[in-house]
This record gives sequence, C-alpha cells and structure tokens, in this order.
Amino acid sequence: MGVHVIVVGCGRVGSRLALELVHDGHSVAIIDRSEAAFRRLPGAWGGLDIVGAGFDRDRLEEAGAGHAAALAAVTSGDNSNILCARIARETYEIPNVVARIYDPRRAEIYQRLGIPTVATVTWTTDQVMRKLFPEHTVAEWSDPTGRVRLIERAIPNAWCGRKLTLLESETGARIVTVVRGGVPQLGPGELVGQEGDVVYLAVTFAARGRLDDVLEGKPGDERDHESEAR
Repeated sequence: MGVHVIVVGCGRVGSRLALELVHDGHSVAIIDRSEAAFRRLPGAWGGLDIVGAGFDRDRLEEAGAGHAAALAAVTSGDNSNILCARIARETYEIPNVVARIYDPRRAEIYQRLGIPTVATVTWTTDQVMRKLFPEHTVAEWSDPTGRVRLIERAIPNAWCGRKLTLLESETGARIVTVVRGGVPQLGPGELVGQEGDVVYLAVTFAARGRLDDVLEGKPGDERDHESEAR
C-alpha cells in the first residue's frame, strides 16, 4: 500500500528518489529552493513540486507534512537537511525520517538526536574500495559514523581447519554469521574453518587492517597456532 512521502532537495539524488517512489505507488511531494531544479523531473511526473526551503513550515504544510509517513532530506547542505529532519520528526511527528550528511563526523551527533542519517562520503568510499580490492574486506553495512562495519569475507585456505573463535580473539572482531554450503549459522560456535566458508563480521574501522593481516597469515599467525595447540 502506498504512503505519502516528502523529498527535500531535487538534485540528482532527490529527483531519482522521487521518481522511484512514484513508480512504487507512493504519493510524493518534492521541495527545492530553485525552480530550475525541477527540470530534472519529466513532465507530468506524478507528484507535487514545491519551490521553497524544506525547513519552512508553510512549505512543509503545503507538501502534506501533516499526513506524511516519511521524509527524506537530501539537499546539498548538511545543516539544512538536519534542520528539516528535526522539524519533520519533532513538529509533525513523521515516523520515518532520514537526512543525507556529507560530513561523517557529524553523523554521530545527529544519531544521538534520533535522526537516521546516510553519510555520503562513507558510503562512496566503501563502494570505491569494493571495486579496487574485490578480494579484500567487503563492507555490507556501516553505522552512521563509519566506526563499525559489518563485513563479508571468504575464509582463506590458511584458516581451513582452525577454530573460527580464534579469529575473534586475535582481531577483536565478532563473527555474526558463518555461511557454509549456503546455510547460515549465527556465531562461530565450535566451527573450524572449511573451504568455501563465508563469514560476516562486525569490526571497528580501526581494527579492519588487523583483520586483513590475520586472515592473510601475516606476522602473528605463528602465535595463533601456538595458542590453538595449547
């Protein structure tokens, strides 16, 4: 069932988001300061376009904030996005709100205010790294600050026959899921690595390099074998 969604910002992200929402059967109102920005939308695109600031209550009222189920603030300004998101959440009690943030250092602050954020720089960096080094750590999810990642990693041959709990103790990472033969299991349990295993781990950004070193058998692995033997 479709709901009413407000998109603030008719740039490349906002215009595409608005069109996809309409395509999925939602009613959409999009707000932008510049009337020229609406040229990104096709004629008779199916939604309502409003010229003005996304944090202007009159414009929000015109956009249907009183009955909206969701709002996405995706302008090019962090301050505008977060102000708009806070008004949507606190004044109009819109249940689902998200703000696009360019500065990932601010994301933690906004998270404490209860505003979900999408850190553009962090997300883009992850995507570039996936293309540059596909054989290395792949980030599947990141918290808004970029400090904690959920990553996917295939178990290398050097870890076949070794207890996967050692991977946790040596890196500080936490194994969330082990996928073996297409079947997932929560946590490592008593499993030892087998060829074809894929693990999903929660790891801090600071510890990610250590995780790669341990998996690749760089200095420190002899100590790992000694501790396992004991």
